[in-house]
Amino acid sequence: MSLRQKKSANAEINESKNEFTPNLKAQIGKTWGRDRDISYITVLFSTLILTCCPLLVFVFWVNCTHYQCSLYEPIYRLQISGFSKEAFDSVVLQKLPQFTWDGIKIYISWLSFQAILYAILPAKIGYGQRTPAGHILPYKVNGLLAWFITHTLFLVGAFYFNWWKGSIIHDNWGALLIAANIYGYFLTFFSFAKAYIMPSHPEDRKFSGSFIYDLLMGIEMNPRFGKYWDFKLFHNGRPGIIAWTLINLSFAAAQYNQIGYVTNSMILLNFLHAVYVLDFFYNEDWYLRTIDIAHDHFGFYLAWGDTVWLPWMYTVQSHYLVRNTVDLSIPYFLLVLTTGLSGYYIFRAVNHQKDIVRRMDGNCKIWGKPAQFIRTHFVTSDGKEHNSILLTSGFWGISRHFNYVGDLLISLAMCLTCGFDHLLPYFYIIYMFILLIHRIYRDDARCRGKYGKYWDNYCQVVKWKLFPYIF
Repeated sequence: MSLRQKKSANAEINESKNEFTPNLKAQIGKTWGRDRDISYITVLFSTLILTCCPLLVFVFWVNCTHYQCSLYEPIYRLQISGFSKEAFDSVVLQKLPQFTWDGIKIYISWLSFQAILYAILPAKIGYGQRTPAGHILPYKVNGLLAWFITHTLFLVGAFYFNWWKGSIIHDNWGALLIAANIYGYFLTFFSFAKAYIMPSHPEDRKFSGSFIYDLLMGIEMNPRFGKYWDFKLFHNGRPGIIAWTLINLSFAAAQYNQIGYVTNSMILLNFLHAVYVLDFFYNEDWYLRTIDIAHDHFGFYLAWGDTVWLPWMYTVQSHYLVRNTVDLSIPYFLLVLTTGLSGYYIFRAVNHQKDIVRRMDGNCKIWGKPAQFIRTHFVTSDGKEHNSILLTSGFWGISRHFNYVGDLLISLAMCLTCGFDHLLPYFYIIYMFILLIHRIYRDDARCRGKYGKYWDNYCQVVKWKLFPYIF
């Protein structure tokens, strides 16, 4: 919808006082990204993501498990062998992780345990942002308690009762990768079918007309079982983020088993990851209003991404430190720690400013001065008009996504714990930079469609997207 069409639609809303014509409803629906035409390039790119991302995870697993996380070593071995079929078999295929029933049992037990905790633990009820169709959905927020119960049980079971080894995750890492992929693909196709057969909120579905794109990005925005059991919140937080720190602990135990002590680099990595994860669960209610929950639909991107990509690719540094012993000097250790904590402060402070301004409806101070903002009006696809605030002072007056600066500093610190001998552990900061830049453009398109002229005014006041005077 063009700006002129949007003004016309808003005028019709004011004149009819919420009595909407079918044509106007269709226009509003398109504003929110429904009924879009998907180009062949988008379909091709979607196909590449569906096929290449799983391959990349397996490549990284092979490189770390058999070649000390070297990206060059397997290529060198293939090169000196003339890239023959026999060399490819010995260098790559024979090194792939193997399916085991133990891996399946561990993964099913893990998934079931987290599902039970999600369902039965006492929970605060949080609320997400208004959906395009006008719903404000409730969520069970009990991730912090689930994190403490999970980690306490893991540590007590491993080091007090000896029910399992502390390195159990590390020892079954390849088999667990296969089990997680099986579940990730099952969840993707199940969610795709559910969107057609038994959608939770039919009016919030989004059909692109492309099977590939819909499979990748999802059709349902908030697939659920019942009133509270939300697919997105559960899979991102539980088999995804709770696993993050658990994986690191298991790899630290494996490092102790191998060399007789835990390096300060592994300790620092565990600490930085724990700060990030505990902050996530302490502020889990805030996560309900982020792009993952509030705007993304549930397809392969989130289903497979939360169950495979996040736990395997976000913890690659711990895998690296098991294969490569890195002892940091005290000055370097303090530098990395300062970088990580500075990033965390920026990340949290930026988001706090936005939250408090919206919660106080602008009646608050930012950096000791009255908050400056733009009041907006927008229309959801159910034809109702709503108000919101775009903050233009404090961190949000520096750039439109200054919170991402904090995210990038934290990510960089996690990678810096690994030293500089190999590129592979720096994949995380490279990936996060690409992901966040992509999100900036997605957010710009979404906000421009949602807020119209108000977003144009906001961009005139806050000129920079991320880094002042650079981008």
